[in-house]
Amino acid sequence: MAKSSSLPRARISSYPPDTTKDWSSMRLSQGSTHKDRQAAPTTILLHKSRSSQAALVPQEHKLFMEEAYNAAICFKMLRDLSGSDPLRLKYILRKVKTMAHASPSLVLDTIHDFFMDNPQITTRHKFRLFQVLETVIRASDFLEETWEKTFMQLALDNMTMVTELEDVFQDAASNVLVAICKHSWRAVAQHLEAEVLTGNFPHRSFLYVMGTVSSSEKLLSKAEKACWEDLLAQLATKSVPFLNTDMWSKELLKVLTKPERTQQEQPPEKAFLFTFYGLVLQAAESSSTVRTHLRALLETSHQWPKQREGIALTMGLASTHHLDDVWAVLEQFGRSAPMKWSLHSFSPKCSEDFRWKWASSTTLLTYGQMAAKAKDHILPWVDNILSRMIFYFHYSSWDDTLKQSFLAAVLMLMGAVHRNEGAHSYAFAQIPELLDCLMVLMERECPDTLCTPARQQAIHIASSLCKLRPPLDLDQKSRLLSVCLRSVFALPMVEVLEKHTCLYLEPPDPQVLYNKTVGALDQLLQGLLAQTPTAQELHFLLSRMYTWLMSEKAHERQRAVHSCTNLLKFLNQHLTLDPKEELRQMGQLLGMLGILCQDPDKATQHSSLEGVGHLCLLLMRHKAGKAFKLNSGSPKHLLSNGDLKEATEDALGQKPPKDHIFSLGSSQATKETMKHLSKPELTELIWTAIDGLGLPSPFHVQAAAEILLAAIRAHGPTLDTVAKMGRAIHLGLRSVRVPQAKDSVLQAITLMARSHTTELVATFLDFSIPLDSHASRLWRAMGIDVPLSQHVLAILLTVLQERPLPATTGEEGGSQPKDKTYLRSLAAMNTLHELQFAREYRVAVQEAYPELLLALLSQVLYVLQLDLPQEPQPHPGAQENWPSPQSTSLEALKSLLSTTGHWHDFAHLELQGAWELFTTMPTYPQGVGLLARAMVQNHCSQIKAVLDQLLPNLQCKEERERKVALLILMEFLYSPILLEALPTQGALMVLARGLRDPSAEVRVWSLQGLANILFHPEKGSLLLRQLPPFLAGFFQDSEQVVVRVMGTVSDMLHRLGRLGAGTQGLNIAINARSFFDDERDGIRTAAMALFGDLVTAMVGHELGGLRAQVYQSLVSLLLHLKDHCPAVATQAKFAFYRCAVLLRWRLRHTLYCTLAWEQGLSARHFLWSCLMTHSKEEFSVHLGQALCYLHSGHLHIRTWAALFIGYTICYHPQAVSQMVTGVDTSLLLYTFEELKKDPEPAIREFAERQCSFLQKVGARLHP
Repeated sequence: MAKSSSLPRARISSYPPDTTKDWSSMRLSQGSTHKDRQAAPTTILLHKSRSSQAALVPQEHKLFMEEAYNAAICFKMLRDLSGSDPLRLKYILRKVKTMAHASPSLVLDTIHDFFMDNPQITTRHKFRLFQVLETVIRASDFLEETWEKTFMQLALDNMTMVTELEDVFQDAASNVLVAICKHSWRAVAQHLEAEVLTGNFPHRSFLYVMGTVSSSEKLLSKAEKACWEDLLAQLATKSVPFLNTDMWSKELLKVLTKPERTQQEQPPEKAFLFTFYGLVLQAAESSSTVRTHLRALLETSHQWPKQREGIALTMGLASTHHLDDVWAVLEQFGRSAPMKWSLHSFSPKCSEDFRWKWASSTTLLTYGQMAAKAKDHILPWVDNILSRMIFYFHYSSWDDTLKQSFLAAVLMLMGAVHRNEGAHSYAFAQIPELLDCLMVLMERECPDTLCTPARQQAIHIASSLCKLRPPLDLDQKSRLLSVCLRSVFALPMVEVLEKHTCLYLEPPDPQVLYNKTVGALDQLLQGLLAQTPTAQELHFLLSRMYTWLMSEKAHERQRAVHSCTNLLKFLNQHLTLDPKEELRQMGQLLGMLGILCQDPDKATQHSSLEGVGHLCLLLMRHKAGKAFKLNSGSPKHLLSNGDLKEATEDALGQKPPKDHIFSLGSSQATKETMKHLSKPELTELIWTAIDGLGLPSPFHVQAAAEILLAAIRAHGPTLDTVAKMGRAIHLGLRSVRVPQAKDSVLQAITLMARSHTTELVATFLDFSIPLDSHASRLWRAMGIDVPLSQHVLAILLTVLQERPLPATTGEEGGSQPKDKTYLRSLAAMNTLHELQFAREYRVAVQEAYPELLLALLSQVLYVLQLDLPQEPQPHPGAQENWPSPQSTSLEALKSLLSTTGHWHDFAHLELQGAWELFTTMPTYPQGVGLLARAMVQNHCSQIKAVLDQLLPNLQCKEERERKVALLILMEFLYSPILLEALPTQGALMVLARGLRDPSAEVRVWSLQGLANILFHPEKGSLLLRQLPPFLAGFFQDSEQVVVRVMGTVSDMLHRLGRLGAGTQGLNIAINARSFFDDERDGIRTAAMALFGDLVTAMVGHELGGLRAQVYQSLVSLLLHLKDHCPAVATQAKFAFYRCAVLLRWRLRHTLYCTLAWEQGLSARHFLWSCLMTHSKEEFSVHLGQALCYLHSGHLHIRTWAALFIGYTICYHPQAVSQMVTGVDTSLLLYTFEELKKDPEPAIREFAERQCSFLQKVGARLHP
């Protein structure tokens, strides 16, 4: 243990009373919120006693007691820092720091006393005290000289100590010295200087202090910072003799090459040492000494980024006074064998070779630092440095490291060049070659990601190069613009770019990177125009963006129009074109911007509208400038902005409406701008509809769509060839990419449909197998108006119900395509399925729900009867792998329930997995029965409407309609609403008529319906009396017998209908629950199904003791959701949901969705929270049941139980700790240890936390 130095004692009264804060108010909160504090000693001995004279004056005595009490609190908190509870330590540190901010002198006094009274404190305790001391000193506005010397000596004594905390302890002591620098940096500097100039290499802690002070922006003022840097320079000069000391030099290189724990961050002492080393070499006079040290530095490892940057910085600083020496060393290093190995296809054979892999990156950074540090002497060296950079760029192994080093080096070089006043008169020979490198670099960038500022830096460098001599020729400029525009505009949307950053430990912000990159591109465009402000140059720049303005991708259009608008704005605000020059293709530009004003993207609309305004101003100024030159005969020079403003006002006779143009809407702004176009420019603006919607340009398609809309609006009712026009519009719509154009086309379809609904429906059905997105939008357009949507839906239902069965022949493939009349019905089915999701048809679908339900149920049976040998072939050009008619018919039925608000019925079938019953002929009746039963059990509001619709279907000629109607009616017999639409006698007559039906199935179902309890009330008591013998059958040995008996009891509960199980319900529940954990899968499945049926049957009845059984079943059902048997899991889901309905839980829709589709940890947490929220009184029962399931032999159930208990631990830790035993804790620990290996990260993290808590619980149970 390190021994503390002797410190002079200080009295509590050494600070003025007004600097203390009354902390007595903390006592109550401390005693009430932290129980562990109540166990602490209530008597605290103060280190010093006040003078007895203080008692003579009441006011002084009061102040004395306040100070003494606060000092005692602080002393105790400092003592408690020796604990090991992290939460407790965090609390104490926060309280001490709060006290330090309020009364730093008191805390300093107490810390001093504590060190005096406790010389043998542990290293960790002292480490925490140093942290507190640093905070106190930083919080103090003034530090007395006594404290300054005392704590400075304390820091100096401890910052070089070797302890088990290693560098962390030394850094904590060093930070105290850093904090003292805030008050007296010169005193600290004297100690540092003395240590550095001893002749021995300084300890790392002194370098740490110097590095921290140098890098801190807030510690010293500007003047103090300058003095500090001067001091470092003097210190470097005094350290020059040490360069010739072998021991000092070796120790220096040893520290510089010492590997760090993380190579991504460099400790302050090492970063400072690179700078200090460079300053020492800079101050050295001997060239041989400098070269020797630089060569030795270059021979160290180049593997890590911070090491490379440090080497480059050292050499750059040395080059300030030794440029020739540094250049010579780099040249020699470039010809060395290791450097040659690092070029091109470098393949390291051992780990030692990696130290040379990125040597060329170090060299590039060094050249950049040389340029940055050379200042005024850089110009003669620029071409030489650039040639070396270009060489390493082309001949080094390409990777991100080389790219970043190259860009950083060139940026430093460009910064140095532009800071030199003579740069614009200097011709640089390497500019074309450097531009080639930059274009290659941008082309190599991944086109789908933006994770680094490489693009921005490359464009910024290119922009800087364009300002230098010699100017670029047209080909170079064209290629540069093409590469830059593609590199920026072709990037994916920012939302997509964000997805590529998820693998980064510290992900960059793609939005910030993108904004900076676009800013660099705009700076490049504006710089080129500023250098050559002519109409030809403007046309040259704008023409490179026309392709991007016409892009099919919205975000590319948005970016292009943004840059185009910025260029026009820059031109109007800062430049003036020669009025004698003719502006070229302004009509085309206006057309593009005008169309983009209607772009679906709001940002594109705004930028385009602003661009139209700036284009209008440009045209006005140019036209006014021509008039001014024509009238005044001014010389052929460019007009100034002031002249042009005056010319505009004179030529137009008024002030130009600059603000007015920007306040107009897009259509008005475009029309206003058109007034200033010449005739050829107006010709450029006009688009024709000759080629219609098939033109490749999206803007041309927009114009054609507007013409089409105008024509239909005027002549729609009188059209004769509506069918052909509908087909043509559908084909043309495929090539439309501009959303506004599609809207115009769809508006035209709406106008046509008002007069030709039947013709258009028949036409559109031809390309509705399969139904593509274009056809879908056409159907939606016909449903804009509610009456129109109702008409369309009625026609579709009529077509749907025309269900011819293909004639069976003995020949293979006897049904030819032209005979496939059933395709019309399938097309109507596809369309109805799509329209259920359409907002335009929502009201119509809701109103037609009964007809649609019966029609779609019949359609499912019809498709099964078709038994198509293969799926219908899509028309040419359609996508492949479209869903089969069977799956589409079922999906149409499912979506009808989900989109019209009948999710309760949907949930019953989904949770039972009953949709599969609709996929085969034998099980189809069972599926229809379950759907109708769900409607009855959920008291569906549409039962009466469906009854009104199905009664006529019972006499329909089509057998399938009669079957569907009868199956539904059989279940509706259990609904009290039945008698509102059909009296009992009427129902008997309907079923009796079914006994004479040609279909044997209809006859059988009719006979079953006649046996319903509605017609035989006495059957209720008979069935109830039969229940006890059946319950005894649950305990038979045969699994098959038990399953059948349970199924029979379920069927009896259903047949009892509204009567329910009565008093037998409790016995059924108890017996069924006893089999939830049976080892036989079939019995578990049947027991849970029976329990769910019982719960459903008891809805609306007095529950009595059954309520407790329901609550006690919830944990078992919940845990069996993860049963290894899928059938058990399915029945557990459905029974759990039925229990929730019976108990009237909230958020039942969310619960159903979670049970049906969610699988992750969040779903389990939601289910747990639902259970615990709605059954708080059963907390202990649920927890006890979950603990029992930890003994389950099934891994998934055991895991689910552990998670259940884990959630309970998180939210009810005290209750859990009181209930679990040592055995339970051990079992939980074992289970959570296993869960640490789970493939899901969230579960692993959750298990880690629970293990930590349980270990504490175990320690408390077994101290």
